Amino acid sequence: MASLPKTAVIGAGSSGIAAAKALHARGIPFDCFEKSDRVGGNWVFGNKNGMSAAYRFLHINTSRERMAYSDYPMPKSYPDFPRHDQIAAYFDDYVDHFGFRDRIQFDTGVEKADRLPDGTWEIATDTGTTERYDHLVVANGHHWDKRWPEPAFPGSDEFEGVQMHAHDYVDNDMLAGKDVVVLGMGNSAMDISVESSYVAANTYLAARRGAWIVPKYVGSKPVDREHPILTAGWLPFKVRQQMGKLMLKQTVGDMTDYGLPKPDHEFGEAHPTVSGRILDRISHGTITPRPNIARLHKDEVEFTDGTRVHADVVIYCTGYKLTFPFFDEELVSAPENHIELFWRVWKPEIRNVSFIGLLQPLGAIMPLAEAQGSWVAEYLRGEYALPTEDAMRAWIRKDQEAMRKRYVASKRHTIQVDFDEYLHKLGKERREGARRAAERGYVPSVPALASSDGAVAA
Repeated sequence: MASLPKTAVIGAGSSGIAAAKALHARGIPFDCFEKSDRVGGNWVFGNKNGMSAAYRFLHINTSRERMAYSDYPMPKSYPDFPRHDQIAAYFDDYVDHFGFRDRIQFDTGVEKADRLPDGTWEIATDTGTTERYDHLVVANGHHWDKRWPEPAFPGSDEFEGVQMHAHDYVDNDMLAGKDVVVLGMGNSAMDISVESSYVAANTYLAARRGAWIVPKYVGSKPVDREHPILTAGWLPFKVRQQMGKLMLKQTVGDMTDYGLPKPDHEFGEAHPTVSGRILDRISHGTITPRPNIARLHKDEVEFTDGTRVHADVVIYCTGYKLTFPFFDEELVSAPENHIELFWRVWKPEIRNVSFIGLLQPLGAIMPLAEAQGSWVAEYLRGEYALPTEDAMRAWIRKDQEAMRKRYVASKRHTIQVDFDEYLHKLGKERREGARRAAERGYVPSVPALASSDGAVAA
């Protein structure tokens, strides 16, 4: 049997360690490069690499069972919705439990990933090292490169208060006694508005569009764990959509009853906003809903309905850009947050690079990254064979069309997937690829030498 491909993994966040564990378990030689001094990525509050979006009082908005890796449950002593430090500790324990910490090069960022004429990768790090690899796994995350309002609101350069992105929010101490405007209807906007409402003089939640707000619990159980109809990936989406709408009607009612805008889409057609506290704080008058920002003045914010409020702080919860600073843009980039990948993992024309965790699920990323990492490892061992380039491109076209039909058109939804449906259908593709591999013979993949139809050169 030929040697297994030497592999580089960029990033040791929740997706990178899932990929690294899969490679380690299957005996594939690899090095993992991590800019920080510890694993956990986005879930490390105050991460020294400056890339974490975690704030002091952050808790997950998916239950611990749904977030955990399949073969390493979170401790039962954890609450249903753990804090960021508990999750970071869980990731540390995961690495030590499976024994691959020595394969991670900490305090080592990848400055350049060049694909050489022979197809191999040359990885240059900020510590001055350069090494060649047969395969590259990219897990650098997509919640670190701030996306500001585009274009900037009129008057932004005149406003004398503080304008900040949600990525830079640490805790509500800086908001005490202030008039605060939070822009957005996603999870970060809800969390920050709630935290602000306990200490600020006034908190205004400005909405660019309406959203379906999902409670963390229905009855006494986490909504994503105890309601199997909503999480059955084999069921048609329309069935789960109607069940979800019925559940929300019975539990939270109409968003407009709280002064929030009516969603301009059906349930499940945009990334869900999960919050157990936002509607309570609005009902108690500590958060005031407002429409979108129209412009900023010296010390005021004007909204699209013509109303104005005094503001000391404006917090933009406007998402992130998909960025790969180590690639030449001509080779790999995501203009307007758009990148076309087979099953969100493979570039059809470059079979020796794979992306892990580059998706925005209706649920947690971790189990999806775990499945992707195992899939890549199967490919590298020759236990899975990719389809032809034409077949992959046909799948991408169909997937992009389906995404446009289901999800609202925004830069937030360019990599959206349905958690349960993705896992269910990916399982089918992995089985089909195993059949293709069996037909050709199980040969470890050296993708740099692969022909366009996926066959491995002799």
